[in-house]
Amino acid sequence: MFRSYGRDFSLHLGYDLGEAINELPDQGAKIPFGKSYIVAVPAHFLHSPGNFHFYDPISKVYFSGDMGAAIFPKDKWYLIVENFEEHVKLMEGFHRRYIPSKAAIEKWLNRIQGMDIRIIAPQHGSIFMEKDVKNFLDWLRSLDKVGLDLL
Repeated sequence: MFRSYGRDFSLHLGYDLGEAINELPDQGAKIPFGKSYIVAVPAHFLHSPGNFHFYDPISKVYFSGDMGAAIFPKDKWYLIVENFEEHVKLMEGFHRRYIPSKAAIEKWLNRIQGMDIRIIAPQHGSIFMEKDVKNFLDWLRSLDKVGLDLL
């Protein structure tokens, strides 16, 4: 259903990356990594089509891309979430505006249900440790409307 456009974009920009770009199947994949693997988890439309997150089953770290992103005031950034309730205030606007629908969130939550995730590390934001992993996932589940749902 989704197609990787990395190769097409690179050619458009005048680059031929040859085999440097490997397309992922829509349903995800296990990517060999040393004696283990990294799981490419489909996270389509969170917040872009064809999006993937990555999970390390050894360290139990889930790299969540833009899920968990936070917009910090100037000079207020912190690495680890220590006060989840306060941190929600920094995440809510982004998630309501840039995540296209509650359905996309639900599909992703169902997909990762049962994974042993100890840490969620967003691309833009602070890291959720142990108990705040559950707090974050529960918070996402509780969002009533996001994106198109707001129209």
